[in-house]
Amino acid sequence: MSAFNAAPEARFEPMLASDLDAVTALEQQVYPYPWQRHHFADCLASGYQAQLLMAGDSMLGYFVAMKGFEEVHLLNIAVAPAYQRQGWAQVMLDALTLWARGQGLQWVWLEARASNTRAIHVYKAHGFRTVGQRKQYYPCGGGPREDAVIMSLPLPQAGNPSL
Repeated sequence: MSAFNAAPEARFEPMLASDLDAVTALEQQVYPYPWQRHHFADCLASGYQAQLLMAGDSMLGYFVAMKGFEEVHLLNIAVAPAYQRQGWAQVMLDALTLWARGQGLQWVWLEARASNTRAIHVYKAHGFRTVGQRKQYYPCGGGPREDAVIMSLPLPQAGNPSL
C-alpha cells in the first residue's frame, strides 16, 4: 500500500456549537494568544462561514471567515500541530476561495502577525499579496503590541478574468 493510500480521507463539516470545546482546545495548542470559546460562539451566532477539516474523528483544522460586500475576511485558520506542514492549510484556503467565488465575492482579505513568517509564506504561495500593515494590531502579553500584515487575494469570476 502506498503512503498516499494510507492518508486519511479528509472532509469539511460545518462548525457547530457542539464543536466549540474541541475547536477552542486546538486553538490553544496553535496560537500564543488564542481566541476564547465565546469568540467562536459569536462567529457562529453571526452566521460566519466556519468549517472544520476532518479525517475520521480527527480534527485536522478549521477556518472562520466573515462575508462582506464583494469580499470575505478570513478571521481565523488553524491546523492541528500533528498535521502541520502537510498542505492542509492550502486545502482550507482552496475551500474558502471556492466558496467565496460561489458567493460571487471578488476578494479574500486577512491579517497575519508580522512575526508569523510561516503563515505569510503559506498565504503568498496561495497567491495572496501584501497590501499594507496595521500598526500595533495584535496583543503581545503585556508588552508592545505587534503589527499585522494585511494581505489580499483577488478572485477572478467567470467572464471577468481581469480581477
